[in-house]
Amino acid sequence: MAQLRSRRLRAALAVPAGLALTASLGFLPGTAQAAVQDTPATAATEGPKLSYVVNTKANLGTIKAVEKAIAAAGGTIVITHEKIGVIVVHSTNPDFAKQMRTVNGVQSAGATRTAALAPASTTEIGAPEYVDSAKAQAGTASTDGAEPLEADQWDLRAIGADKAAKINPGSGKVTVAVIDTGVDDTHPDLAANFSKSQSANCVGGVADTSEGAWRPYTNDDYHGTHVAGEIAAARNGIGVAGVAPGVKVASIKVSDPTTSLFFPESVVCAFVFAADHGVEITNNSYYIDPWLYNCMDDPDQKAIVDAVNRASLYAQSKGTLHVASAGNSNDDLDSDAIVDDSSPDDTTPVPRTIDPHKCFDIPTQLPGVVTVSATGVQNLKSYYSSYGHGVVDVAAPGGDKYQIPDTPSKNGRILATMPNNGYAFLQGTSMASPHVAGVAALLKSTHPWAGPLALQALLKAQADNPGCPTGLYDPDGNGIEDSTCKGSKRVNGFYGYGIVNALDAVTQH
Repeated sequence: MAQLRSRRLRAALAVPAGLALTASLGFLPGTAQAAVQDTPATAATEGPKLSYVVNTKANLGTIKAVEKAIAAAGGTIVITHEKIGVIVVHSTNPDFAKQMRTVNGVQSAGATRTAALAPASTTEIGAPEYVDSAKAQAGTASTDGAEPLEADQWDLRAIGADKAAKINPGSGKVTVAVIDTGVDDTHPDLAANFSKSQSANCVGGVADTSEGAWRPYTNDDYHGTHVAGEIAAARNGIGVAGVAPGVKVASIKVSDPTTSLFFPESVVCAFVFAADHGVEITNNSYYIDPWLYNCMDDPDQKAIVDAVNRASLYAQSKGTLHVASAGNSNDDLDSDAIVDDSSPDDTTPVPRTIDPHKCFDIPTQLPGVVTVSATGVQNLKSYYSSYGHGVVDVAAPGGDKYQIPDTPSKNGRILATMPNNGYAFLQGTSMASPHVAGVAALLKSTHPWAGPLALQALLKAQADNPGCPTGLYDPDGNGIEDSTCKGSKRVNGFYGYGIVNALDAVTQH
């Protein structure tokens, strides 16, 4: 599993210097997203078939001219996102990207992978710990009206979500899309709140909305189903409860069926689909493969950042808030240098040292995305969670094996839904992000006219900040400080503006 999610904090959609080229992107209202099939010219030499993104000025005349140049360079168009000027292409021409960068109107172009088209980059830590499904059935709920397994959901109580549900469980008019490995919408804790009309399979770059396309390939692709339950598992007398048990949850599957990797063209499709289908919030507990960090001085990686950022900004312009996990490497994301020894993860990784201020982890590090660190039951940063002053926006429960709750299971991880009607404990910043997405959904339910910027501001304003630890931060107890927190009680590297508060989300107007 890949380990790191990060984002440099930018207020009011201000843009990192390397992203300035796309922040001012103009969108063409009313233009179509067209799937185009061109017959490519034969390239002079052939290499492996790779996928590419070609990013152009967002006007139809330029796009049509570029499409002709793509065919002449030996490319086959998979889809053209005319609204944002992003064209997904397959080609066996090893010089395809280099040739496209010389075409008039092309602003960037590059391969989205290093392996030919033929391990997962989600952010949970360790194997799932399943619970006895018999304990999840109706009729085993407690006398206080809690769900059968809720006694083990310390995370709900940590952010006041149990109390919030009694006041406002969230509106069915608000949808959180889980961009992930797929969601098992047949699960009894998810079926009632699932939105099929806002779900799709975006693998490969073209949305497939046929029945069930959004579901996981196998039960081993459990990540998205767990995330969905954390957000919106229903209070129905079965199993567990979500942070916002009254809102809708959708699934936009982006994981490759063979490698489980999350490639750029799939995420571009997901952001555009979410925006065009009225999704208010997306949860992003992953990084985009094959590069953990995309450096702006590499033309391929720059093109990936450009394409995904255009899609992200388009969705934000349509009213969609993106929430993403901060990563599981216990790295200081505001440091001068980080060793990336996992990229590219679709072929043989080559260790490199990168500056996270110049090489971007996406979508987490894109402007306007809410970055989330993880905490345990003691409201202390989880031992694995990455952090960074001015990088992390807010924190939320993600679980921690060293922070043991006073619950029946004594399990410090997060309990939620699994495929095939199951339930299990997982931990990771992948689990923290959906808690924030759920609180954002409660805020959207309470403030229906709030846009992405307003929702992010409310998340921060209502968060409760524990402040930096006063003593040694040593979660494993070996006498060595594992991380150093910088900042103030109001904003710091471990928690950003603080741990989100679900009760405040539904009581403060």
